[in-house]
Amino acid sequence: MNDSPAPKPDDNATALTRPVAPAAKIDPRLLEILVCPLTKTTLRYDSERNELVSLAAHLAYPIRDGIPIMLPEEARPIAD
Repeated sequence: MNDSPAPKPDDNATALTRPVAPAAKIDPRLLEILVCPLTKTTLRYDSERNELVSLAAHLAYPIRDGIPIMLPEEARPIAD
């Protein structure tokens, strides 16, 4: 007979079922500095999708772990 306690679930396995934390807001000072790398125009922050949007380039640059990914090949095309 084994008196050891039941094994705990693996932390990595339960991490997949945890709800995702809401996206953090971007620092307004950073938004003032950043521009679209293609058009050099200002960007708009989309908090719902956690992206920086360039209306001139029709691209949305993702923000991952609080870091804007300003690479055109990483950007998502957006409709007019």
